[in-house]
Amino acid sequence: MPRRTAYPVFDVEQEGRYAIDSPGSPPNIGAVSLDAQLQEGEERYMVDPASREDPKVKELVQVLIDWINDELASHRIIVKHPLEEDLFDGQVLQKLIEKLENIKVEIPEVTQTEEGQKQKLKVILDEANRILQVQQWQNPKWTVDTIHSKYLVAMLHLLVALARFYRAPVRFPENVSVRVTAVQKRDGLLHRRQMIEEITATYDEWGLRQERDAFDTLFDHAPDKLNVVKKRLLMFVNQSLEQLSLEVSDLETQFHDGVYLILLIGLLEGYFVPLYDYYSAPSTVDQKVHNVTFAFELMQDGGLPRPRARPEDIVNLDLKSTLRVLYNLFSKYKAQSST
Repeated sequence: MPRRTAYPVFDVEQEGRYAIDSPGSPPNIGAVSLDAQLQEGEERYMVDPASREDPKVKELVQVLIDWINDELASHRIIVKHPLEEDLFDGQVLQKLIEKLENIKVEIPEVTQTEEGQKQKLKVILDEANRILQVQQWQNPKWTVDTIHSKYLVAMLHLLVALARFYRAPVRFPENVSVRVTAVQKRDGLLHRRQMIEEITATYDEWGLRQERDAFDTLFDHAPDKLNVVKKRLLMFVNQSLEQLSLEVSDLETQFHDGVYLILLIGLLEGYFVPLYDYYSAPSTVDQKVHNVTFAFELMQDGGLPRPRARPEDIVNLDLKSTLRVLYNLFSKYKAQSST
């Protein structure tokens, strides 16, 4: 589960005022007296402005916006930047959950006040928690108050959880974290603390944490050696595919729909894969995911372990995932390809 890393607490009212009035404050918190904003014991969270500009954070936000817009295209709903403005009242979240779960969320008739919005939002988040099997005692990373107050981190946690649960065909940047300032009113004084909210880590195909492997090291620290590996894998796949008068020049793009991967496995294993088992000319994301998933099943039938990558990663042109899959094949069949 994502974790919080606490930083030293500063029991200084001025520190708290700076946190509230900083550029990273939620839009609904202005320069109003902090005492009027916070009740005793209440806590507010603000995203550090520098974190908002972090390339990984911006990439994650854009991936989520694109995913929501793709899912809700038939409803003519378009989510834009900033993400918080379109999600805080729950209407978009309601449509997204209804689309993903193929249900109708029954929302009670309430007044269009702040309290009414929160009542609606509670019904929607209760439904999300039911789907995700999140219990209240687990201290979910999102609540009615944090979503309604336009707290970006809570929204990111919720959307990432939904996308992973529904196996969305998206690739999240790994190890995304956000610096957050929390201000709490205690004994009439404001107390400020900073923490790091981890939104994504390094995951395997089931959304679980996973240790780094040789490809992580190659991508991060040895681009020259990575190119050598890519050339060797390219030679390996073409030695087989040339039997069908096919040639691969780009490992990242030419395997993303699963067709070449299926053909390659069939050639390596020495059998013909019936055309009715897969889409020979896939035109949609679902058809491509079907093909890659089928290819993974063929690999397992051939005695290989389940690939570390997700089918969605291959479809989304994630080069590292594609290389991992091809290297698994190379490791088993390299001997016969050189004969």
